[in-house]
Amino acid sequence: MKRIQTALISVWDKEGLMPLLEKMKQLDIKIFSTGGTYKFIRDAGFSVTAVEDLTGYPSVFGGRVKTLHPAVMGGILFRRDDASDEEERGRFNIPSIDLVVVDLYPFREVLEAGGTEEELIEKIDIGGITLIRAAAKNYHDVVVIPEKGAYDLLDEILAKGGVTGLSERRDLAGRAFDVTSGYDIAINSHFSKDKDTPPLMVHMSEHLPLRYGENPHQRGLFYGNLNRMMTQLHGKAISYNNLLDIDAACKLIDEFSEPTMAILKHNTACGIATRSHLTTAWEAALEADPLSAFGGVIIANRPIEQPVAEMIHQIFFEVIIAPSFSDEALQTLQAKKNRIILQRKQGENYTPPMRNVMNGYLVQDPDVANTQYPSMKVVTNRKPDEREYEDLLFANAIVKHTRSNAIVLVNQRQMIGSGTGQTSRIDAMKQAIAKAKEFNLPLEGAVVASDAFFPFSDNVEVAHQAGIRAVIQPGGSVRDQDSVDLCNKLDITMIFTGIRHFKH
Repeated sequence: MKRIQTALISVWDKEGLMPLLEKMKQLDIKIFSTGGTYKFIRDAGFSVTAVEDLTGYPSVFGGRVKTLHPAVMGGILFRRDDASDEEERGRFNIPSIDLVVVDLYPFREVLEAGGTEEELIEKIDIGGITLIRAAAKNYHDVVVIPEKGAYDLLDEILAKGGVTGLSERRDLAGRAFDVTSGYDIAINSHFSKDKDTPPLMVHMSEHLPLRYGENPHQRGLFYGNLNRMMTQLHGKAISYNNLLDIDAACKLIDEFSEPTMAILKHNTACGIATRSHLTTAWEAALEADPLSAFGGVIIANRPIEQPVAEMIHQIFFEVIIAPSFSDEALQTLQAKKNRIILQRKQGENYTPPMRNVMNGYLVQDPDVANTQYPSMKVVTNRKPDEREYEDLLFANAIVKHTRSNAIVLVNQRQMIGSGTGQTSRIDAMKQAIAKAKEFNLPLEGAVVASDAFFPFSDNVEVAHQAGIRAVIQPGGSVRDQDSVDLCNKLDITMIFTGIRHFKH
């Protein structure tokens, strides 16, 4: 067991420091400090020694160099049970520093607030990081408090007389290296964002335990900070499967600028429609597949007001996501205690898609290709009319977020059927048509989107028999012309986008 007798404090955020200073005073712990922290402690009436008095050097270069000195680093790093270290410390009059308390410059916060490059550079902490690493390395003798979030742990230590055991100091050292790792990853991410192949950077500090994984017998964790993306206004804890659906829903809805509502199950849209108002968008989205909507995830790209809330309230669903909710709408939706109600925050970006495979990771750029493709062209004699063209773009935006092999049918900016996750494209086409027929949705005059090329012209034949008049697909098959020729024969429009949207 070791008792804290001296402390070095250097923190950006002074909040929460006063109660700790009071306890240190009671325990007669000698305090060293720097810059603004020194001024804060002194002005609060506590005894404190400036690091400059310890080192014999002033803070230089506008405060960039304060603690990087043997008198400071030596006081943290010397080994208490090593006679030669003790002899050397005495020879150079280096004090013993038993506790290091640091709160780093807020690089991540300035980055998220859109700070300039100059502001970000000045928020890269050098001395603080070094103090944390030095104290953590020497956890055998030194206690490290690496962030404001660990003040409660220091409070417990001081409450028991400032005495710590080795395992306690080692746990704090682990937290310290976790803090420095996350800090470095944030900086590295910023400086690597424009590289052709940015390094794979994953920080495992921020995590949320989940009730279970995909199934009850599997453990589940979410690594990240969901609060940066959205605020939970109501409902039970978010599950592993909820998060998968929430992520899919947000990425899908971001494709549409006009009032749109979507319903998802198992990461796939079972209903989506765009209308002039959310009430009619909801009616059209639900009409596409009211059976699958049961227990689904609902998302809107406009605020939820009371009229649409009353309509949504009539069905059972797990999650609803929107930019905001009126007070009346929120009160209506909160009537079911377990409903998860999420308000999205603006300006947050997604990380690059990453999946674990074998003993490594697959990382790729997000599929950000929108529906206005520079290589898009009509390849048939018949051109789409204005309504068909709008529906084709609408369908293509949906198919991009549908599991391959994928087919999406649309009529009047309402998805009326989809074929998803099939092993052949013709099966996906048949599944989509069967779904539309199941709910008596109008196939005559509908359009079809495919995530990849048609390998054979049989897809065109099946679509034509159902009443479909227009097709959008990437093209690229060696047998493209077979499909084009059949479209011309049957007076069907076909557009090639030149961009494939596989989603495995």
